[in-house]
Amino acid sequence: MAVTMADITKLRQMSGAGMMDCKKALEEAGNDIEKAMEIIRKKGQAVAAKRSDREAAEGCVLVKAENGFGAIIALKCETDFVAKNEDFVKLAKDILDLAVANKCKTLDEVKALPMGKATVADAVVDRSGITGEKMELDGYMVIEGEDIAVYNHQNKNQLCTMVALNKKVAEEFGHAVAMQIAAMNPRSIDERDYPADVLAKEKEIAADKARQEGKPENMIEKIATGRLNKLFKEECLLKQAFIQNDKISVADYLKGADKDCTVTAFKRFTLRAE
Repeated sequence: MAVTMADITKLRQMSGAGMMDCKKALEEAGNDIEKAMEIIRKKGQAVAAKRSDREAAEGCVLVKAENGFGAIIALKCETDFVAKNEDFVKLAKDILDLAVANKCKTLDEVKALPMGKATVADAVVDRSGITGEKMELDGYMVIEGEDIAVYNHQNKNQLCTMVALNKKVAEEFGHAVAMQIAAMNPRSIDERDYPADVLAKEKEIAADKARQEGKPENMIEKIATGRLNKLFKEECLLKQAFIQNDKISVADYLKGADKDCTVTAFKRFTLRAE
């Protein structure tokens, strides 16, 4: 029985594979759609195994928030050409939609979600077979909160942020803080959640520097504390100078929305080295 265009179109819609790949799979499977789909899937598994040692440094980073739950996910590949492919971006979006709808907390939960007749993990392998590149899911991050704002930097799918506020306020406030996070890459919300190990190391460095400058020993602690406060203004989100008005801090900016408004969580992910 000859392979028809209708069968090729159906398999293409099911698998996302190219027309020639679908035609060949159908011919090999004797026009059996299910067998052809399995052939395409096995091809993806073979490609994934063959290229397992390759670096997937490009990809698509997306962010979404819905019903008090936000997530960032990266679908990684080997080349920029594939990263910008419409079907590749759609797969990343479909996976993120599923993850947010199911409020998945971990990447393993995302990979196990049903997608089509298999799972998300299988869908990624299938796409690998179609493109011939290594692909992997990475960078999965979630936050929950009363008011979550998301930001995809320049809509280039390379750098995404999200921030949760403790109060529902005008959309512009959350969006502005999400942009702040993209631009300034803060390490923590404020000094209270600054990583303790990093803080101890920075304090030690500040004290050693003061001693090298010949400062009196009874002044070392005060000098080190002052230098740490400067560090907090650079690396703590609420203490950072607001990028749209550097005369005020991010904390001050949020008070313009509500005197008690503050950040409860934020996440940032990028594929680019910084």
